[in-house]
Amino acid sequence: MLLRSDFRWSTAAGVLVTALLVLFLVLPMTLSISAGLSVNYARGLGAGLTLRWVGEVWVLYADTMVRSLLVAVATLAGTLVIGVPASYAPVRRGGQLSRIVEEIVSLPVAIPGPALALGLIITYGGYGAFRQSTVFIIVGHVLFTLPFMMRSVIAMLETIDWRTSDDSAASPGAGVWRRFFDVVLPNIRPGVLAGALAVVTLSIGEFNLSWMLHTPMTKTLPVGLADAYASMRLELASAYTLVFLLLIVPILLTLQFGANFSERRFTS
Repeated sequence: MLLRSDFRWSTAAGVLVTALLVLFLVLPMTLSISAGLSVNYARGLGAGLTLRWVGEVWVLYADTMVRSLLVAVATLAGTLVIGVPASYAPVRRGGQLSRIVEEIVSLPVAIPGPALALGLIITYGGYGAFRQSTVFIIVGHVLFTLPFMMRSVIAMLETIDWRTSDDSAASPGAGVWRRFFDVVLPNIRPGVLAGALAVVTLSIGEFNLSWMLHTPMTKTLPVGLADAYASMRLELASAYTLVFLLLIVPILLTLQFGANFSERRFTS
C-alpha cells in the first residue's frame, strides 16, 4: 500500500509539473512563434502564414545575432583558458586557499549584472576604443560566466580520483603542465563540457549586463530583441524570437549531446 501511495504521489507531481511547463513555457512560446509567422496576429492564423517578418528581422538584426554568437564563442574561449587552469590550481593545492578562491570567483554571481557592468563602465569607460568595442561586452560576459565554468570543473575534480594518475605521471618526471594536459584534462572533460554548456547558454541569453555595456553599434541578440519588442509591431518582435530559437537551440543541443556522450564514455 505504501509503495502504491508513493507511486500515486509521484505520478500526480509529474503531471502537475508537466502541466505548469506547458501552461507557462510551451504555450507562450508556441503563441509567440505563431505570431511571428502570421500575416496579421490580430486576425489570427485565419489571415494566413508568411515568412515576411522573419526576412525583415534578418535584414534589420542579422548583425546582432552574429555578434551574439561571436561573443558567446569568445566568452567560452576566455572561460576555458582562464577557468580550467584556475580551477585545477587551488584544488591541487588544497586547504583553505581553495575555498577562498572559489568564494572570490563566485562574487559575480552574487552581484547583479547591472552593478557589475556599472563597475566596468566607471573603471574603463574612459578608454573610448575599448568601451565602444565588442571586446568590452566579452570581458563582462567572461567575468559573469567564469564562476559557472570553475564550479563545474571543481566539482568534477572533487568527484574523481585524479591524484593517483597525477602522481603516477609525476614519478617519471612529468611537469605540472604536462600532467595537467595529458592526465587531468582528459579525465575532467565531462565537467568542462557541462561548464561550456552553461557558459554559452548564459552568454547568449544575458540581457542586463549586455544592455548596460552595449553601444548602438554593439548590440547583442537579447538587446536587439528588447528593442524589437519596444519599438516595432508584435509580428516582427515574435519573428525575432523565432529566429533566436532557430539559431540557439541547435547549438545548445550539440553541446548537450557532447556533454552526455563524454559522460557516458567516462563512466563506461
